[in-house]
Amino acid sequence: MTATAVATRPTKRIGFGSRLSSWDLKLSPYLYISPFFLLFLVVGLFPIAYTAVISFMDWDLVRNSGTFIGFDQYATVLSDPKFWTALRNTFSIFLLSSVPQLIAAVFIAALLDQNIRAKTFWRMGVLLPYVMAPVAVALIFSNMFGDQYGIINTLLGDLGIPPVKWHSDAFASHIAIATMVNFRWTGYNTLILLAAMQAIPRDYYEAATVDGAGKVRQFFSITLPSLRPTLIFVIITSTIGGLQIFDEPRMYDQTGTGGADNQWLTISLWLYDIGWGQWNLGRAAALAWILFLIILAIGVINLFITRNLVRDEGSRSDLTRAQLRAARRDARASVAADRASVRALPEEVSR
Repeated sequence: MTATAVATRPTKRIGFGSRLSSWDLKLSPYLYISPFFLLFLVVGLFPIAYTAVISFMDWDLVRNSGTFIGFDQYATVLSDPKFWTALRNTFSIFLLSSVPQLIAAVFIAALLDQNIRAKTFWRMGVLLPYVMAPVAVALIFSNMFGDQYGIINTLLGDLGIPPVKWHSDAFASHIAIATMVNFRWTGYNTLILLAAMQAIPRDYYEAATVDGAGKVRQFFSITLPSLRPTLIFVIITSTIGGLQIFDEPRMYDQTGTGGADNQWLTISLWLYDIGWGQWNLGRAAALAWILFLIILAIGVINLFITRNLVRDEGSRSDLTRAQLRAARRDARASVAADRASVRALPEEVSR
């Protein structure tokens, strides 16, 4: 090919079809996920923002309007002794339910990950309590933990142990409610952890067996380190659900008010009473936002605690984020330089 032919070659233009294909490749993922965000904007984000506005008002439910009073609703909630009692009960039930729940879920998932018979049957059986209605679970367990005629106290009496005051004693009521929560949610978390365990390459276990590692050593050296991202997800979801607990304490007795002395009153239960029992939507909105901020703070603490555990998890490089950004900039500069040299080639040939 002569220099004149190279110099006079027309520049190839990108057609409309190629541009449309490029736009489709770039925009189609956002279009696929847009229905979720549009739905969340209508039924999620808007109610959250509207609740924030109501929390600063003395809201009149009849006239559907309110008077702006600033942070008075928040001050009233924080100065009420009921709030601190409900906060204590919420965290107590949360710790009594989440910690044993996660330990039991990891243990059961490890058992189901073994080569046992009727795997599908046992996995469906583990999920069965999660499928049950929360009200049914609460009614069954509230009768089991009855003070006088409950099954638990009857068994304790047969063993010569004095009955436990499951309803009048605060700590005992927290244990009973936490037992309901563990019964419902342990199977759900078990299946999530089981799916993560099955994604671990079996070559690791075969190599560990060849090296002489037993089942216990394999569990702590291979299984648990590989479950770190999934454990973080389960911990965060358990934290959110545990701090919003409502069904179990609501159905623990016939009145559903958290006990005569607020023994098992939770923040969500008190929020329901303020909003639909006292018809004070402004104060209920303020309490809802306080609960949201508490959950957000606990989530941030979990993030800082667990960030170091998964810093290198799922990463193919040991470089830091700053080093990765610098490498990307160098790569883009190299590509731009290559393109510039290619464009300058026809000019050099024509000369």
